Amino acid sequence: MFRKHLVALCVLGSAALVSVAPTQVRAQEVIDLDEEETPKKKPAAGDKKAGDKKAGDKKAGDKKAGDKKGGVDIDLDEDAPAEQGPVTAGQMTEEAAAAKKLFDRERWQDAAQALFRVVNGETGDDPGNRQVAEYYLAIALYRLKFFQASYARFSVIADNKNHLKFKETLLWLAKLATQLPEPADIIERVGKYTDDQVSRFNNAQQKDLYWQLNYMLGRYKYRNRQYEEAVRLFLKVDRDSEYYVKAQFFMGISYVQLRKSVPAVNSFQRIEKALDEGVEGVEDEARLRDLAYLSMARTYYSASIRLDAETNAPTVDENKLSAAVKYWNMVDMASEYWLDALFEQSWAYFMAGDYPHALGNIHTLESPYFPNSFYPEAQVLKAVVYFANCNYEGATTVVARFQKKYGPIRTGLEKVLAKFKGANQEEPFFKFLKEVRAGKATFDPPVLKPIVENALSDRQLLRNIEYVAMLDDELARFRKSPANFRGSSLGQNVEDTLKQARELAVKAAGELAMDRYQRNLDDMNEHWRNGEKILIDITAARRNLLDESIQQGQVTKEQGQTYGLVKPDEEHVLWPFDGEYWRDELGFYRQVVTSACAR
Repeated sequence: MFRKHLVALCVLGSAALVSVAPTQVRAQEVIDLDEEETPKKKPAAGDKKAGDKKAGDKKAGDKKAGDKKGGVDIDLDEDAPAEQGPVTAGQMTEEAAAAKKLFDRERWQDAAQALFRVVNGETGDDPGNRQVAEYYLAIALYRLKFFQASYARFSVIADNKNHLKFKETLLWLAKLATQLPEPADIIERVGKYTDDQVSRFNNAQQKDLYWQLNYMLGRYKYRNRQYEEAVRLFLKVDRDSEYYVKAQFFMGISYVQLRKSVPAVNSFQRIEKALDEGVEGVEDEARLRDLAYLSMARTYYSASIRLDAETNAPTVDENKLSAAVKYWNMVDMASEYWLDALFEQSWAYFMAGDYPHALGNIHTLESPYFPNSFYPEAQVLKAVVYFANCNYEGATTVVARFQKKYGPIRTGLEKVLAKFKGANQEEPFFKFLKEVRAGKATFDPPVLKPIVENALSDRQLLRNIEYVAMLDDELARFRKSPANFRGSSLGQNVEDTLKQARELAVKAAGELAMDRYQRNLDDMNEHWRNGEKILIDITAARRNLLDESIQQGQVTKEQGQTYGLVKPDEEHVLWPFDGEYWRDELGFYRQVVTSACAR
């Protein structure tokens, strides 16, 4: 589950006035389809090498696996020479011809071993025939279900545009994308190809492949922040493709990055329409529908608020803000995203001046029905609501309770992370991640357990765990293969390839998990600082109020304004909260708010 900041607290002048302004919502903050990847920043001028860049900031083919958070690009031929020039294939040797015959007869193990000798130069074949043999070796490994080993070979071919089998490899990359999880990062290799090379598959027999490759190439352009190119490619993914819904998601994100909210919402609405029409090939339709609603709500919210360049004061577009609230309300209560929607909606209600709904949503978040929910920012918002209505005592109490509750949690989170300080801690943290996922990790205080579990439970992390498990399965399958294959030079190469891939995948997964954990802690620290800022503002506000009361007389409660008085009609009953929560009341709470500010 992902959760993003939608607001930032701003203090305007010495007067005790708090305004809430939205942060500039990045595309992945609108919806990133479970944070599969983060768009990469373009390297600054003067970057010398890939290793100098932060995770996720790379050029195609310019980094080692594990150098980015968005996926694990396993390049098992890192020490290979730079791209080779064009070669030609002459007359193959008898050994190479025999290897090709074994391949044609589908004797995959024998063919793979014979082809490996050709690739290694043991048969004396020219570079062209060695390249051809490398291609057939990759196919043989695929047929033997050594998918990672096959990908390592195809990856070498895809990195060399002059390879004799460069064009043919694109088809096999698409096949491997259905066998290997996303962290294998086959998208990076598909990004080596051009539109024209993908267009070869634009025919009646291969249209599904054509749509898949356009989706993958669009993802590559998206991660490299080429959003207009990404949109152009996603538009080529037909409504009949199993990749259509995902393409619409990333197209919507790309439009948000381009600051085009209307076409972004249109993309998300096409997802809703496709699901209504029974689009095929989509797993977990209810979840995708809720993600579409959440995306539209966040997009409208981002577009509804603009900050004054000089004062930083927010200007609210009521129509767009209303649309955001509408789509948050459409997220199903049974959805895993419902609490996120409820909380984010609270900020929208605050921006609209609808304090009763904002506090009512927070009241639902505090329900015992959600014991593992973690929304510390909700308490900050609650204090801001009280502060905005000059209820300084109430705001002070909320902040004090926030600090009492989350102080030990904050300290505990820091102590856990401190155990993994230093270099080469990715693998130990990956082991910790697996213990957390298995429910075997222990925490002090125990309240940390659900918090850490939530922090380390997003789908991108789960896909990385799945990738490591898949590599373990492939290693186990290799160890069950015939002894003559395991003991061959090819067998040793396959085993080394899988071990290295696993090592890099574990490192990347551990690094990603540490990043997730650190982000959770950073969020906690930010909320803590905001709570302290509110206390400072309260002190200043009380001082200003005292000065005003001396000059003008005390502001009375009767002079304030009351929000949230409900007059139920004949079909509804007003049921005051008496300390007991009822499931059917969740999401419908309202809290009466009386402003102590002068009119």
